[in-house]
Amino acid sequence: MFVRFVVSELDPDSGEPLGIFQVMYRLADRGELSLDEQARWDTIRRWFNSQLKRPESMSRSARPHARGVAISWFRDSATRHIGRAYELVTLLGELGVQVETLRTSRPGYIVYEDAVQVVAEPFRGE
Repeated sequence: MFVRFVVSELDPDSGEPLGIFQVMYRLADRGELSLDEQARWDTIRRWFNSQLKRPESMSRSARPHARGVAISWFRDSATRHIGRAYELVTLLGELGVQVETLRTSRPGYIVYEDAVQVVAEPFRGE
């Protein structure tokens, strides 16, 4: 099973709901965070930067119906990472942003994976 935290706004490129990291980067870039909120975001962001691998390359799906857009999902076994993600969910809630938790066993065509996450091109229509 895989877990993803999203908001209701759709990403213009993928057509998929924005993830919590995208939303936090946007709020920070716009200067919409208080000093305390920015400090909390910086702490969480630094933790993820040190504890979550960034894919250096991804295997593009050769499937004819692959959408060409990759979405990141946590493995449900990544409890430390999911716990830290809930800190972002809490922060976003305090900022008035509602977050939904998605769960699936079918994230799409997997183009990258490690012990904590998968990155997948969503199946068409899902």
